[in-house]
Amino acid sequence: MFPFAYGGPSCSTNFGRPTRRARIFPYRSIAAHRASVSGSDVGRLAFIGKSVRGKLTVSFHSGMRIQRFYNEWMATVRAATLDNGLKVLVQEEHTAPLASVWCWYKVGSKDERPGLTGVSHWVEHMNFKGTTNIPRDQIKGIIEQVGGGWNGYTWIDQTTYVETATRDALDRMLFIESERMANCLYHPDDCESERTVIISELQGGENDPDQFLDQEVTATAFKAHPYGHPTIGWLADLQTMTRDDLYGYYRRHYVPNNATLVIIGDVETDEALRRADRHFGGIPAGTSPSRLRTAEPEQTGERRVTIRKEGTAAYLKAGYHAPAIGDPQFFPLLVLDGVLTGAKGLNLWSSFKMPPAQRRARLYRALVERGLASSVSGALLPTEDPFLYTISVTATDGTPLAAVEAALLEDIDRARREGITDAELIKAKRQLKARLVFDNDSITNIAHQLGYFETIAGVDTFLTLQQRIAAVTIEDVAAAAAATLLDANRTIGWFDPLKS
Repeated sequence: MFPFAYGGPSCSTNFGRPTRRARIFPYRSIAAHRASVSGSDVGRLAFIGKSVRGKLTVSFHSGMRIQRFYNEWMATVRAATLDNGLKVLVQEEHTAPLASVWCWYKVGSKDERPGLTGVSHWVEHMNFKGTTNIPRDQIKGIIEQVGGGWNGYTWIDQTTYVETATRDALDRMLFIESERMANCLYHPDDCESERTVIISELQGGENDPDQFLDQEVTATAFKAHPYGHPTIGWLADLQTMTRDDLYGYYRRHYVPNNATLVIIGDVETDEALRRADRHFGGIPAGTSPSRLRTAEPEQTGERRVTIRKEGTAAYLKAGYHAPAIGDPQFFPLLVLDGVLTGAKGLNLWSSFKMPPAQRRARLYRALVERGLASSVSGALLPTEDPFLYTISVTATDGTPLAAVEAALLEDIDRARREGITDAELIKAKRQLKARLVFDNDSITNIAHQLGYFETIAGVDTFLTLQQRIAAVTIEDVAAAAAATLLDANRTIGWFDPLKS
């Protein structure tokens, strides 16, 4: 499993991903199943930035041209709902003879109760183990034998599964996902073997200082909302959870009216919808899962957590309670992060392709160029409920964390008091728009983004990302900074290593 499964989304793959978590993730990022690399990443072959059916070339020098491209491209998304409540999104993309299928479930670690933390991630593991009509551990083989790729992940708001292969394998992919939705078996011995795997994964994450600090900062920042516990779960719960706990959770949440199916690629829309209905239409709707969660109360004072363990580097994190994707201040805060740490995209799936350090970003100049830090990054991720805006710093060897913190907070306070300049606003918005295009550089990534945003906010949010960035004003950024970057709204975390 990828280490980034430890605190957030969980992932199983043969797309050849790196085995280390990209640093732009907060600690609560993706958890992974086994990696079984088979050839090249077929999901990378169709680059949408070149054309939509050969009609339009994207130029990063023209915001207007990017916007026209998105308006035309997004208009091709087709949505339907089957009689059992399953949402289906289809988009034709005929650049290459490929298809990508994602099945999304509106269930993540925020849906877990005390005593069952980590159950969403564990269920994801179990759903690769075999079904009524697919023998044990053969799900991945069905795709690999046609040269395709498979994966899945769990995070705080969602769980998802993906296959990307040639277009003639579409029925295979839909068959796998319909079986996964309705017919997983949960053999008791498989449950026990995965308990060992997941506990080992948790322990591996705790041995990564940066990841462990992420977990502790998040747990300290959240006192009531279930975003506070790690996606992988707490050890005590993983040790006591039963097969019946797992299977009951699966049956409650893996129902068509709690899911979205996304099909992208060299397909014909009406035929893709007919095939989706053929594979999924016979699965009965279930009782809609409860969405009752405790809202996090307003934080009224700075919180701190310090970890003293063996390690080779010192880390600092500042986590600020931040707006959810549906809050009008989310996008101004995203622009502010572009000014402070450099623009990133909004695709968790492709965030491994982290852009190089942006040396003109404010915090890079304040910390790295002055020799106080070897790296600095920011993470503001789109979530259904308010989460965190986290700034992470790796101190240079021998630099006291107190000195790093003082310099970091000085620059953050300046941003809160003074805002940003017109030039910084223009640059950050331009870079963000470009990163959003890179977010969709393959049919696999396009399908991911459609399903991800449909699950947390509705697909219209995804279809209007460019417009939302374009609409941000310098006054919007100032208001977001003033509301978010408050001393009383933050949690400071130190990893101060014990030298061996």
